[in-house]
Amino acid sequence: MDSLKTLYHAHIATLQQRAQQVLARNKLDAMLIHSGELLTVFLDDHTYPFKVNPQFKAWVPVTQVPNCWLWIDGVNKPKLWFYSPVDYWHNVEPLPDSFWTGDVEVVGLKNADEIAQLLPAQRDNVAYIGPVNARAAQLGIPSGNINPKAVIDFLHFHRSIKTDYELACLRQAQKLAVAGHRAAKEAFSAGLSEFDINQAYLTATGHRDTDVPYGNIIALNEHAAVLHYTRLDHQSPAKRHSFLIDAGAEYLGYAADLTRSYAAQSSSLYARMVEAMNAEELALIATLKAGVRYTDYHLQMHQRIAKMLLKFELVQGISEEALVAENLTGPFMPHGLGHPLGLQVHDVAGFMQDEQGTHLAAPAQYPYLRCTRVLQPGMVLTIEPGFYIIDSLLTPLREGRFSQHFNWQAIDALRPYGGIRIEDNVVIHAHRVENMTRDLHLA
Repeated sequence: MDSLKTLYHAHIATLQQRAQQVLARNKLDAMLIHSGELLTVFLDDHTYPFKVNPQFKAWVPVTQVPNCWLWIDGVNKPKLWFYSPVDYWHNVEPLPDSFWTGDVEVVGLKNADEIAQLLPAQRDNVAYIGPVNARAAQLGIPSGNINPKAVIDFLHFHRSIKTDYELACLRQAQKLAVAGHRAAKEAFSAGLSEFDINQAYLTATGHRDTDVPYGNIIALNEHAAVLHYTRLDHQSPAKRHSFLIDAGAEYLGYAADLTRSYAAQSSSLYARMVEAMNAEELALIATLKAGVRYTDYHLQMHQRIAKMLLKFELVQGISEEALVAENLTGPFMPHGLGHPLGLQVHDVAGFMQDEQGTHLAAPAQYPYLRCTRVLQPGMVLTIEPGFYIIDSLLTPLREGRFSQHFNWQAIDALRPYGGIRIEDNVVIHAHRVENMTRDLHLA
């Protein structure tokens, strides 16, 4: 833990510098960052699974404890009021003593309501950063200082450049997810159902289903055409064609987000397309570099999809350029190339062009693209091209003026396979790209 301790010390120093800047610019004395509160199920007596405020876990790796508070003034050591009540009904976390606690003043909070008496009395120039506006109002925070946009925009923009501590956490999350993906592939090869494959994944990662950063996508056959498929059938299909797994893991609050597609029969057209997609994804990653806008890579991937359509004779009599220009590749890859990754799976600031929050929307032709940033060293992104047979998207092509160029018989033969998605997590460095996923030899 000595290495992580050193990295965390530098991480806190960076966050303190950012805090000084944003507080001075907005004429604020401090930020009060709330971990969040438990939300009770309507008309019931139990709560939903707790998800911590990502702005809170940016400072401290406390991800499971509600009713905690951070006082940040950018000068003094961050102060953490850590909720640790007397409670024999539920598990209570003891006051933390770990690699990071030397850089934070930790104070126990026995009763959640006592925070009002423990906070500094003067709060007119304090910004509340958190999910419970009513609680901030109760504490006397002026309404204009509750999640002020200028503060949030600044913090989000700079959070997209990861510190060395954050990169270390992201690499550890990769290791957990890779272990899960290997276990899931073995479970698929053994003939298990979607539900049981998911159980194998969770066991290998050491996660509960409430711990993973998003609902695992475990899709057999045509289910792979549902982009966010999470039903998890208990019965394995009589004939197995394909397997798509999009599943991640968390380490100290930082997420991994990996996807792989597998063919049940190595001789199928689908198997050859998976191999081709893998090659195209890696070739695109090899072109990534700082200073280029992410949208350029999304367009490049559509050019690669066009090449695949022609290579496998799914279209004919039309050029790659025309396929892209007329958006004929769009129905086959309707989502974006990827997104920023970090404390959140779809991490913040994907559209922000500066620390003032200037927004650049996705191109009209590709509305689901989640990033329009110019790549900078320290950014972490997913690269996840896909190719799907989705009837609702292909129907306009069948009925449109380019229909005669498509080999509908071959396309229809791919329907039982659903689709292909391959996703790696990459770090942009000044003069190279680090593929955290492939570095762990996940094929």
